[in-house]
Amino acid sequence: MAEKSIGNEMLDKLSYKKQNVYENASPETVKKIFDYADGYVRLLDNAKTEREAVRTAVKLAEDAGFRSYTLGDKISVGDNLYCNNRGKSVVFIHVGDDDIESEGVRIIASHIDSPRLDIKPIPLYEDSNMCFLKTHYYGGIKKYQWTATPLALHGVIVKADGETVDVKIGDEPGDPVFYVNDLLPHLSQKQYGETLGNAIPGETLNVLIGGMPYADDEVSEKVKLNTLSLLFEKYGMCEEDFMSAELTMVPAFNARDIGFDRALIGAYGHDDKVCSYPALTALLENKNTKKTVIVVFADKEETGSDGVTGMQSDILTDIIAEISAALGKNERVVRAHSKCLSADVTAAYDPNFADVYEKRNSSIISCGAAIAKYTGARGKSSTNDASAELLGYVRKLFRDNGVIFQVSEMGKVDAGGGGTVAKYISLHNIDTIDIGVPVISMHAPFEVVSKADIYSTFEALSVFVK
Repeated sequence: MAEKSIGNEMLDKLSYKKQNVYENASPETVKKIFDYADGYVRLLDNAKTEREAVRTAVKLAEDAGFRSYTLGDKISVGDNLYCNNRGKSVVFIHVGDDDIESEGVRIIASHIDSPRLDIKPIPLYEDSNMCFLKTHYYGGIKKYQWTATPLALHGVIVKADGETVDVKIGDEPGDPVFYVNDLLPHLSQKQYGETLGNAIPGETLNVLIGGMPYADDEVSEKVKLNTLSLLFEKYGMCEEDFMSAELTMVPAFNARDIGFDRALIGAYGHDDKVCSYPALTALLENKNTKKTVIVVFADKEETGSDGVTGMQSDILTDIIAEISAALGKNERVVRAHSKCLSADVTAAYDPNFADVYEKRNSSIISCGAAIAKYTGARGKSSTNDASAELLGYVRKLFRDNGVIFQVSEMGKVDAGGGGTVAKYISLHNIDTIDIGVPVISMHAPFEVVSKADIYSTFEALSVFVK
């Protein structure tokens, strides 16, 4: 083999090139990647809503020795705690013995809500021998993707007497599923002339839930009554109970391997549980670290992070204040020296839609965890835009520990954009940068990620909390 020229040696030494995680991985490493992905899939299939994600994650934490904590409880060095925020978000805490005034707290913030179809407060109606539920879509969706696909009903009902009933139907073999009607192509001439955003109006995302009439000729809405009688039989609910329910339609299929080589995973809800799972497992596997670590599973990110369970609530700063007070430290100093990884997904470069990506600065599937210095749209509007110093710290940390990573931005400058919870955390004088798993078909009912990128993100978050 001919020797490389001096110029080619210099090019190899000085140039940057993304590295495919699989390319140089040993068989043992590939097995670790696949085994880790199996654990993620088990969580994902049991956590299609934020409530289910909280329950599943809390069980994992309890199995690892974490105990329940409420604001005001005593905190001591060595504690492993979780704070369940109203069943829809949760904060995991490890109190280390490092000086948090000089070292700060290591924070990983992810979110556990995903785009979906929420059921309206007064949703039930009958039309043309069919019974439907009215919906209000949640988060940024392409509405046409939610028609003609099997859906499952998840959520809770709080009945008039105060009893809470869990609902989960459509996922198990033998369960019925639900459905949003679409228009047949034979009658779609007008629809074909609409833009993608207007072809399916939001008010037409009505879910088909029944078609059998009640056996009483004197009843005017027989199909509706039959549906109500079945709901009363199964859940003890009446129509008014929809008012105090949180019910949602999610895809009725579970995660599946994609490709002959099984290197990819297709599923609903990768955004953002594909970052939440590595965040939690990074803490659970390093629960004796000297660092004080906080892992946040936030709700409401897909709708702006508002509300008591969203990232704009005070729960993170309240917990930092409680830890600081318990250890006799100044909370403001602690926050000023803290660092946060906002663990959220980013758009993976898709060659089928290459015109909206700037490939040089896009994340490539299977090339590791993606760091995003900034998010936002157009002129970086509504972004945290991390400092060069923080990016340099993270870059060195990953390089020194053999973590494969890449840098990323969300498509071409004027193609659109997006945001994360990073900007809300940095408001509290906490250095924050985005990192996460690249996703194909983000916000679709069935998204795609690489197992290698999931494991790389786990490795990145692990070295951050050590």
